[in-house]
Amino acid sequence: MTRPNFSALLLSALLAAGLAGCGGEDARQAAAEGKAVRAELATVEATRMPSFEATPASVVAETQVRMASRLMGYIRDIDVTEGQRVAVGQRLFSIDPVDVQGQVDQARAALRQAEDAHADARLEYQRFAALLKEEAVTRQQYDKVKLQADIAESRVAQAKAALASAGNQLRYATVTAPIAGVVTAKLARAGDLAAPGQPVLVLENPDRLQIETQVPEHLLKTLKLGNEVPVEVDGIEGTLTARVARLSPAADPVSRTFLVKLDVTAPGLRSGLFARALFPLGAREALTVPETAWIRRAGIDGVFVVDADNVARFRMVRFGERRGGRVEVQAGLVAGERVVSGGELDRLESGDKVGA
Repeated sequence: MTRPNFSALLLSALLAAGLAGCGGEDARQAAAEGKAVRAELATVEATRMPSFEATPASVVAETQVRMASRLMGYIRDIDVTEGQRVAVGQRLFSIDPVDVQGQVDQARAALRQAEDAHADARLEYQRFAALLKEEAVTRQQYDKVKLQADIAESRVAQAKAALASAGNQLRYATVTAPIAGVVTAKLARAGDLAAPGQPVLVLENPDRLQIETQVPEHLLKTLKLGNEVPVEVDGIEGTLTARVARLSPAADPVSRTFLVKLDVTAPGLRSGLFARALFPLGAREALTVPETAWIRRAGIDGVFVVDADNVARFRMVRFGERRGGRVEVQAGLVAGERVVSGGELDRLESGDKVGA
């Protein structure tokens, strides 16, 4: 293989550099001339922004019911699915009533026996009452028979109560909805063994939602029922206004924070969404620009800054909170600089000249 000529390589590199220099000069000249882009300008200003202390929160249903069986038994069927709306009294699931039905049958048989015994005792009592009038039996014999009749009558009452109790247990085999709402969780399947107190379904009323959060004591002291609190919810644009509905008087023994519930309504709001409650602390000075100036290029957040020659340059900026159509600038800009806040912002590139 022939060894490359070093002089030739060096000459080629110099020629390439010269051409690149010429191209770079042309590019700089083109950038200096720039294409004219229509734009709206705004000034970086120091403004007073409200200051908040944010606490993590969740959207929860004001009314939630965990549906369990009062009976121990196997789940025969579940008639609803997750996400289904149900009405008050609608059947949700049923428990196999074999054991309870056996108790009902036993109670019914016991009642028949008690009634038969009472009928016999009643006849005997009536016979002794007639004999007592004829002085054919003693008062002591009469009283003894009367006592047996009374006991038989009380046993009938006990048997009726036992049958009613067994019947109530049988009614518990079918579980119905106590509220109108939505099935949000299905915690068991047909064939599973249900036990008293073990939830099978969860129902909640989606029409009454709240924001639930925990706050430290210094925030609790500033709150009163009915106070307005801004809230941000994942998946919902903008800030919602909530009102304090409940302030817990006791702190959580582990976190030393207090439960606060806020009433809120908004389209698209669903329980389980993550939220942030923003408790006002006053106001502070901050540099801000219109939200419309914020743009992302190649995955970098920033703005186009316009110099004295009306040439726009993209600059990376670290942004903070958004409030009232303006966004806080934490780094990257100084007060008085001009930025592009509207117009043909999408087609703007560094080096373009801007105009009205």
